[in-house]
Amino acid sequence: MKTIFSGIQPSGTLTLGNYLGAIKQFVELQHSNNCYFCIVDHHAITVPQDPKFLKNNIRSLAALYIASGIDPEKATLFIQSEVAAHTELSWMLQSMSYMGEMERMTQFKDKSTGKEAVSTALFTYPALMAADILLYQTDIVPVGDDQTQHLELTRNLAERFNNRFGKTFTVPEIRIPKVGARVMSLQQPTKKMSKSDENERSYISMLDTPKKMEKKIKSAMTDSDGIVKHDKENKPGVSNLIDIYASCTQKSINEIENEFSGKGYGDFKSTVANEVVQLLEPIQKKYEKLINSTELDDILTMGAKKASEVAEVTLSNAKKKMGMLRR
Repeated sequence: MKTIFSGIQPSGTLTLGNYLGAIKQFVELQHSNNCYFCIVDHHAITVPQDPKFLKNNIRSLAALYIASGIDPEKATLFIQSEVAAHTELSWMLQSMSYMGEMERMTQFKDKSTGKEAVSTALFTYPALMAADILLYQTDIVPVGDDQTQHLELTRNLAERFNNRFGKTFTVPEIRIPKVGARVMSLQQPTKKMSKSDENERSYISMLDTPKKMEKKIKSAMTDSDGIVKHDKENKPGVSNLIDIYASCTQKSINEIENEFSGKGYGDFKSTVANEVVQLLEPIQKKYEKLINSTELDDILTMGAKKASEVAEVTLSNAKKKMGMLRR
């Protein structure tokens, strides 16, 4: 049995891209693996957050995890800030990280470009991400392809620590889903779908109404030739919709191209919209039952306890290796 860790920031309502690229895989992985799924609120505060908004988002994200099929009896679901070992190990790993490594992180460049003031946390948070993963002796990290650079840094830090102080951390493997790993914006299909996008038509929220989902998909950018064909370079909009449809139905790209051979984009978009609605409606119903329940609080309390017990063992071992424990 492999140990798997993954986390999502509570920085806004989750999108269809988050579900297809991450949570859907989590649900499948939990049945045959030892899974830790973390709401990474410390990562969220690397940029300014409204406290009330952040608090609500943390709870909403937890409810969506459970509603999407995460079983707290099979997987450990918890909030990052409720397990203190994450920030402590992060500091220890920062002492072994180099400025050049952090400066090369493309996400830091993207998020800091054009800003007058940038927090030091935004610069160093890859070390916190490494701590998140290494605390649980993680074997596999399922991520979108935009996070592979951070995972490579995590692997480097684990190997560096092990070489300097002796075997302490498992060096994790990276797993990228073959389809749906990176769902793109509906309006700018060369850009990743993001819950922080200012244009609401560019993403499908997991809590959008069916009418809103349908409207957004029908207004998705495509092209003028009317042929349903997967070609990311020349037809990024159509290719994105094909990837979404494939992830919803488990159909292959060839099957989808054949299904819509000779049909226009109107039929294609209507079919995609219908599949997305059918996928998300049951999740929304479960979410409404959970969001204000004591059951959700009980699940998170239990998850933090379970995670802390494991994390503290790894942290104590790492501190001992570095010479920081008196006994």
